[in-house]
Amino acid sequence: MASESSPLLAYRLLGEEGAALPANGAGGPGGASARKLSTFLGVVVPTVLSMFSIVVFLRIDATGPSGLRVLPQGYGWNLLYGSLLLGLVGGVCTLGAGLYARASFLTFLLVSGSLASVLISFVAVGPRDIPLTPRPGPNGSSLPPRLGHFTGFNSSTLKDNLGAGYAEDYTTGAMMNFASVFAVLFNGCTGIMAGANMSGELKDPSRAIPLGTIVAVAYTFFVYVLLFFLSSFTCDRTLLQEDYGFFRAISLWPPLVLIGIYATALSASMSSLIGASRILHALARDDLFGVILAPAKVVSRGGNPWAAVLYSWGLVQLVLLAGKLNTLAAVVTVFYLVAYAAVDLSCLSLEWASAPNFRPTFSLFSWHTCLLGVASCLLMMFLISPGAAGGSLLLMGLLAALLTARGGPSSWGYVSQALLFHQVRKYLLRLDVRKDHVKFWRPQLLLLVGNPRGALPLLRLANQLKKGGLYVLGHVTLGDLDALPSDPVQPQYGAWLSLVDRAQVKAFVDLTLSPSVRQGAQHLLRISGLGGMKPNTLVLGFYDDAPPQDHFLTDPAFSEPADSTREGSSPALSTLFPPPRAPGSPRALSPQDYVATVADALKMNKNVVLARASGALPPERLSRGSGGTSQLHHVDVWPLNLLRPRGGPGYVDVCGLFLLQMATILGMVPAWHSARLRIFLCLGPREAPGAAEGRLRALLSQLRIRAEVQEVVWGEGARAGEPEAEEEGDFVNSGRGDAEAEALARSANALVRAQQGRGTGGGPGGPEGGDAEGPTTALTFLYLPRPPADPARYPRYLALLETLTRDLGPTLLVHGVTPVTCTDL
Repeated sequence: MASESSPLLAYRLLGEEGAALPANGAGGPGGASARKLSTFLGVVVPTVLSMFSIVVFLRIDATGPSGLRVLPQGYGWNLLYGSLLLGLVGGVCTLGAGLYARASFLTFLLVSGSLASVLISFVAVGPRDIPLTPRPGPNGSSLPPRLGHFTGFNSSTLKDNLGAGYAEDYTTGAMMNFASVFAVLFNGCTGIMAGANMSGELKDPSRAIPLGTIVAVAYTFFVYVLLFFLSSFTCDRTLLQEDYGFFRAISLWPPLVLIGIYATALSASMSSLIGASRILHALARDDLFGVILAPAKVVSRGGNPWAAVLYSWGLVQLVLLAGKLNTLAAVVTVFYLVAYAAVDLSCLSLEWASAPNFRPTFSLFSWHTCLLGVASCLLMMFLISPGAAGGSLLLMGLLAALLTARGGPSSWGYVSQALLFHQVRKYLLRLDVRKDHVKFWRPQLLLLVGNPRGALPLLRLANQLKKGGLYVLGHVTLGDLDALPSDPVQPQYGAWLSLVDRAQVKAFVDLTLSPSVRQGAQHLLRISGLGGMKPNTLVLGFYDDAPPQDHFLTDPAFSEPADSTREGSSPALSTLFPPPRAPGSPRALSPQDYVATVADALKMNKNVVLARASGALPPERLSRGSGGTSQLHHVDVWPLNLLRPRGGPGYVDVCGLFLLQMATILGMVPAWHSARLRIFLCLGPREAPGAAEGRLRALLSQLRIRAEVQEVVWGEGARAGEPEAEEEGDFVNSGRGDAEAEALARSANALVRAQQGRGTGGGPGGPEGGDAEGPTTALTFLYLPRPPADPARYPRYLALLETLTRDLGPTLLVHGVTPVTCTDL
């Protein structure tokens, strides 16, 4: 044959869809696929012969106490006989599936002739007494000889055999029960997968496997029922329990029965050995177990996996060391039941996943039968041997975990993904936005990224801020689809998903094509997410003149492996994203559009976060660990609009509470647990120290926020006569001169910087004994004022924000438009 390679089953336990192996197998020269076995030779014959292997367990006692006395007996001799027969079987399988098919057909004829002689003997042979081998007695003596009776067709014999009547197994000395008898009988069904194991050798596997398997099962079921009926009608219980080789004693020609028994044993062995070798070869080709199965990839010039046959031969040789077949019956049955439960579970998963391409041709297929099969297999496993059942399930779990960790070939499909899709869609439909409540609010972030090379710290900081909510990485590619031959966005998804994996953030990726960044941002704000999972907060990097840094060069997670350039490997991430923008080069987004994007988000009722200098964050605060460090840090929160200096009422508005909520959420992340939260209370021009602090502490107690509260006095730029009723945004829209506005921004900046360097010391009302060498501020939260209504003032607004946050280190400018806190139980 030109090819002997055989793929694994189409769908596996973990949900992977096996990819068919290449037609030319392992590369035999010029070989085309030679799947030329018919349904009869490739499925029916091996399945029937394998299922007849029950005869081996029940009636093979050819060399035992009541068998032929020609050959020497003993454990060593039996091991030698088994090894010689295994060598013969291995030799046939090593030579290829063609020789195996011819040998199986010859064996099928011998077994059929033997069965025919046995069935005729039940009718043709008259009643007779059959001597039984005496059992050993105490002290080495022998018990008196006993007789078994072949009564011919007798209703009394049938009646006596209908009860259970479990007795001791004379070959092992173990007391039989329902589970042990089931374990032995079940091996008559273990050949049902023989045809599937030969799928790589069939002309039409999709038709031959179901048809041939059903025919073989029906045929063997009929033969077994007929043999059980005839045996129970003609043989008394003593004969059935004490002589496993009674077929020869009642046969017209006993040697023919012996020939049939050995032929059945050889055929079952050949079927199991060649099927196991094909599965091992497929596992090796898929590289699931690395070097352990690497030699099983070796094939002959014609594509015959002879190395996999040798692997299987070695494993069977180890099993022969057990000596007695009934000793292994329970373990073998448990492993078969695990395999069948796995197949049922795979079909059940595909049915529940509602995969459109899963269309079974078997008309009686139903998820009910799959579920019944899984439950029945698990039940019988524990009835037969609880220890073996638990061990086999543990082993299967470990293999599943190993395969999941190693990952399969990219050509596989994963039924787990189909199941997840089905369940996610189901629960997304039940996630009703009309039932949203502020008690269960969580941040759902859309982070717009131009080039991830310069945004890795912000990428990780946003991942920490999401607190189990939705996190979407958005990117706008400039262009017009009408002027392009194809969509340039689709090929970029792979690079962005690799970025998410490498950065170890839990984020989705959403890309769009638009003539401008502002329009693309509008698209993403409107359509990102699905159902009740849509972003409610826009996160942007700050627009300034700082030269972008290439964090790919310094981040350990993005150091390329040594084999990243080998042939066939995926391209390095550094080649998938362009280098950072050079200082002074044109930018894709103008200051006008940047502020307009912020204004657009607020119009769409989205919260906004602007992040400045996130690259200066302490690396340990962006890690996935507990953030343990010898350096203590502060997280400073200024929940008041510093560009509109007024006192107490500003701390209880929606935006101020949103600021507190975001800072508190960050403190709940393990990497930020050790950081101390400080809230700065700015005293109004006519407000006495302590009064506002008491109100704020009461509010923090209600919100269950633990933080230090420090009062500070407004410095230069705060106007004592400014009306407190001034609406938010009036300052940036007012007629004040640019010089006065700039002075106020500088004053606020100086105030914040002064507090950053004070450690735990404080101003009025703050803790005393501050030390200039105390903890430093790792991150500052500031109130982001609304953009002016007049677009002509956008550049001036951005300049004020730049002045306000200059030299403050890592800073988040936050503006909230939705309630996020609730004190109701």
